[in-house]
Amino acid sequence: MRRIALLFIALCLSLPALAERKMSFGDLDVHYIAFNSGFLQPDIAAATGLVRSKTLGVVNIAVLKAGQPSDASVSGAVKNLLGQNYPLTFKQVKEGEAIYYLAQFPFEDREVLRFTINVKASGDVDRSFDFNQEFFPDE
Repeated sequence: MRRIALLFIALCLSLPALAERKMSFGDLDVHYIAFNSGFLQPDIAAATGLVRSKTLGVVNIAVLKAGQPSDASVSGAVKNLLGQNYPLTFKQVKEGEAIYYLAQFPFEDREVLRFTINVKASGDVDRSFDFNQEFFPDE
């Protein structure tokens, strides 16, 4: 499981390399990344219960409160440019001290998707943010 945490940390640091993907709400930091599930190694996908596919994506959310991993309630949805909405069902993954939340979603062809993420950390109020990302089927 340590390899899984290292993989997701590496993905957070390398995809995309241009900027950190983080939303801050006071002492609450929410790190996020979305990528094509075809990038996952088969053993990593199996260990986390994810499906590798050319047209399935993964969104990974990590919640830190005062710099420490925090339990949270994470929900959301992804919408394409045609307005088709797909709810995201997150599952919590704990590995050592690391806690992250994973959800998969379908996409077709090359498209820009809009994510709406809702986070409620322990003892905190609901927080919400949006981000866009372009996806390409893995060929």
